Amino acid sequence: MTSQTPFLVLDHVSKVYRRNQSLIERIRKMEEGGTKAVSDVSLVISEGETVGLVGESGCGKSTLARLVSGLMAPTQGDIVFRKDPAGKTPRLQMIFQDPYSSLNGRWTIEDIIAEPIKVHRLRRGRAAIRARVDELLVQVGLSPTDAEKYPQEFSGGQRQRISIARALAGEPQFLILDEPTSALDVSVQAQILNLLRDLQKNLGLTSLFITHNLSVVRIMADRIGVMYLGELVEEASAEQLFRKPKHPYTRLLIDAAPNMDTSDRSLHPIAGELPNPAFPPAGCRFHTRCPFAQDVCRTAAPPRKATLEGGMFRCHFDLDLSKEVKTPPLAKVKTA
Repeated sequence: MTSQTPFLVLDHVSKVYRRNQSLIERIRKMEEGGTKAVSDVSLVISEGETVGLVGESGCGKSTLARLVSGLMAPTQGDIVFRKDPAGKTPRLQMIFQDPYSSLNGRWTIEDIIAEPIKVHRLRRGRAAIRARVDELLVQVGLSPTDAEKYPQEFSGGQRQRISIARALAGEPQFLILDEPTSALDVSVQAQILNLLRDLQKNLGLTSLFITHNLSVVRIMADRIGVMYLGELVEEASAEQLFRKPKHPYTRLLIDAAPNMDTSDRSLHPIAGELPNPAFPPAGCRFHTRCPFAQDVCRTAAPPRKATLEGGMFRCHFDLDLSKEVKTPPLAKVKTA
């Protein structure tokens, strides 16, 4: 059950990948350029909540996941976890996108799953550690006999189950899932998603779920954030986001996603190309692809607006986007 207690707070977080400067540029002390992969993102994740992040490739989702995990430091802003009574930061684990490269082929499955248990000293003695490994293998739908095998003896779906078992072995309070099913076949994806949903329900995990698949995030997340070119452009509950999106990019993402109704095989790709993140457009970053763009969108960055339902969006206009966008009714656009 989701609590209203903040578990993780991202406060105006940005990440810039600096480019290498030439000797002349350094001597002249020219301004150092770079790619702003994440730009001024603020987000709160409550205890027991699963927040999904969606967007096209290159929008900054995975960079944000690495910032939250501590694998990288933000260029600006703060990332604050709620600490326990002893003042310790909660344990977190990450499930990576590729189930093939994320496991060490020289280690047995027992060694792989046991490593977080040993590092965090969660069990003592070989027998107790092995018992916990067997328990985790059963929990993710594998057999205790698989502990003696190596990763290369398993399929992609089985390897991802092993990755999940390894993540759970550290008994995390916070779990980051970075595209955990994108490298898997569709039938295997369904199995892994069902497993993850069961684990969320039974363990009450707080988690950040990164994906480009809106059908997946719709069933996995309590709240969803939509990222475009490094910015968080909309945030809402899963139900509200799909029922009445507030940002044009969100509406177009929903229209571009494969329809859950198998009778509709039509595709609705988003027009235009994703701009170079090193040189984002002025004003609203989405205006180069937005069917509702007007002059103000090309010159002024849109403000962050709160919704009555507790979400937020960044747009100059308050549009009715409850229906699929086909012909942009530019004449009907009104400022909020």
